[in-house]
Amino acid sequence: MEWGSWVLVRPDALTVWRDPEVRRRLSWYLAVMTGRRPAKFMIAKRIPAPGLDGPEDLAGAGEGDLWRIHDRASREFQRVWREVREGSLSLGDLGRPRVSLLDVKAELARRLASPCRLCERRCMVERARGRVGACRLAWEVYVHSAFLHLGEEAPLVPSGTIFYGGCNFTCVYCQNYDISQASPRSGVIVDARRLARIQEALASRGARNINHVGGEPTPSLHVIIDSLRYLDTSIPQLWNSNFYMSLEAMKLLVDVIDIWLPDFKYGNNDCARRLSAVPRYWEVVTRNLRIAVEHGDMIIRHLVLPGHLECCTRRILEWIARNLPKDRILVNIMDQYRPMHLVARYPGRWPDIARRPTLREVEAARELASRLGILWEPVS
Repeated sequence: MEWGSWVLVRPDALTVWRDPEVRRRLSWYLAVMTGRRPAKFMIAKRIPAPGLDGPEDLAGAGEGDLWRIHDRASREFQRVWREVREGSLSLGDLGRPRVSLLDVKAELARRLASPCRLCERRCMVERARGRVGACRLAWEVYVHSAFLHLGEEAPLVPSGTIFYGGCNFTCVYCQNYDISQASPRSGVIVDARRLARIQEALASRGARNINHVGGEPTPSLHVIIDSLRYLDTSIPQLWNSNFYMSLEAMKLLVDVIDIWLPDFKYGNNDCARRLSAVPRYWEVVTRNLRIAVEHGDMIIRHLVLPGHLECCTRRILEWIARNLPKDRILVNIMDQYRPMHLVARYPGRWPDIARRPTLREVEAARELASRLGILWEPVS
């Protein structure tokens, strides 16, 4: 797709950058997207892993030792990233270590995937032995589609979107239930090298970012991080997720993700358990949001559910206003909900969400956001 063709479809993908607040709040993403700064994973490739002289040392190290090495290298990454952001250091000033921080992250991701601790379900399934975890996946990673997505938020379009199979949630209204729940293993199996080639192809076609989504990308993290070792195109990495990652997975992600796109669904654990069959939702997602906002730019998505203004929308927006630097984030207050999947088939089981939200409900959510000082207009 040529530059002009998507502009005709989404002219706001250009005009949104006239907003000084969008430029300021997404300044790192914009710098990487326009080639003025390298993507974070490119920097992570240049950070040496202390005490590891070669691949054999990496493979032979214990997991505890790898985490200690990772954390030391990650601290160095943060120092270097700060200087790169400020413009006092460039990628060319950095060497090429035999074993990098990114190599350590890839090895740790493989170990976290079996027994699996990639998300906070911590099902401990030996996925490497072919056993299927709570995400409905074993070891293989499945890509169901990869294309230039024109329907994302204006600053992200066209987005090089990769849809992975599998999900650690069981949302009764899931719009992608075919790849997340029904047939997650019906896509194309990819290894790290093939996934890197997919990303390069999307970049060559004009993608502004690589958008890892699903389903849910977290169960595929071991191949996603490994793919960055083979990717030489500096393009922003975007994490489009339900944000139920484990703390260990978050530590791997913070040094490679340039822009976060979390889906903040529920304002309490009861709604999360009833509608997505997920425990400890509130504690996990709010923890991960606090971590992520310090490590890259962020657009939070909140889908307005009918009848859930008080129990979910209000609590979410008030939490954002109190706990996140609201002058640094954007919030997409989404009105796209419609009954899908199980809710569409059995509306009597979930009568509260068996309809679309009213215009008044959506307006009330956006009015509340405005009163709380949350910027939502440019991306909603």
